[in-house]
Amino acid sequence: MLTQINGLHHVTAMAANAQTNNDFFTKVLGLRRVKTTVNFDAPDVYHLYYGDEVGTPGSVMTYFPFPNAARGRPGTGEVGTTVFSVPGGALPFWQDRLAAHRMTGVESTTRFGEARLSFAGPDGDGLALVEAADDRAPWTTAEISEEVAIRGFHSVDMRLSTRGAEANIELLRFMGYELVATEDNVTRMRVAGGNGADVVDITESDLPFAAQGAGSVHHVAFSVKDRATQLEVRQALVDAGAQITPVIDRDYFWAVYFRSPGGVLFEIATDEPGFDRDEDRDSLGQALKLPTQHEHLRPKLEKILEPIRD
Repeated sequence: MLTQINGLHHVTAMAANAQTNNDFFTKVLGLRRVKTTVNFDAPDVYHLYYGDEVGTPGSVMTYFPFPNAARGRPGTGEVGTTVFSVPGGALPFWQDRLAAHRMTGVESTTRFGEARLSFAGPDGDGLALVEAADDRAPWTTAEISEEVAIRGFHSVDMRLSTRGAEANIELLRFMGYELVATEDNVTRMRVAGGNGADVVDITESDLPFAAQGAGSVHHVAFSVKDRATQLEVRQALVDAGAQITPVIDRDYFWAVYFRSPGGVLFEIATDEPGFDRDEDRDSLGQALKLPTQHEHLRPKLEKILEPIRD
């Protein structure tokens, strides 16, 4: 069993409009846009990162906003819900705020004894807030105080077929997660001593396999300290039979990818070097940052990419 994984690093999803996506995460949810860059494989598409002040691993939601992308079809083989942590007693504030912004699918529930507020993002994204004891420092705004602000991720909820659920539980055990509890068709797993984004829920479902599009999660990334640790984890996964990529430089972290047995794309990402490697902390996310291999495209991309208004 691995012991090097710290919890979640980031979650990457897809959207249909960069401005709408930015407004929702920065103005409605009150996260900070910590990086404005482009998709490595499709540089005419933004890659936007939202999180706490510096984009601490475990707080970062990222998006590829493909203009006018069709919505995804929810199903199995995907992360169905991305869940953020808020302080105890904060959900009434968020319920009122989501209603004021006319968000849809707002529903109050309880899971494993935790108060939970589920809702849909602008592209039908499956999102939720959970009240939890969490001492991570939040990013705050004029409208969202420290007493209610999002701390980072609480968990992801993977929606899987029965066979996929069983295989993913075993994979997560190998990755250092322990089974905490089961409730109806949901299994909760947690990595001990993690970074605060410690939980993965697995929901068994009989839905057909998902079709990705706007609102779908593209992949979920798990955190490791550094490149040396990442290589240890990669080798252990290879030895266990995973078909895993070589290490890829993503400018702000190093990444390896593999497909989990239930169909979810997993990434192992390093906490180094971080999002302040090429920008001052006070100005994170403001300038368009391009990967070195795409810098020659800057004049073209600055014409193609619609400016994002803060």
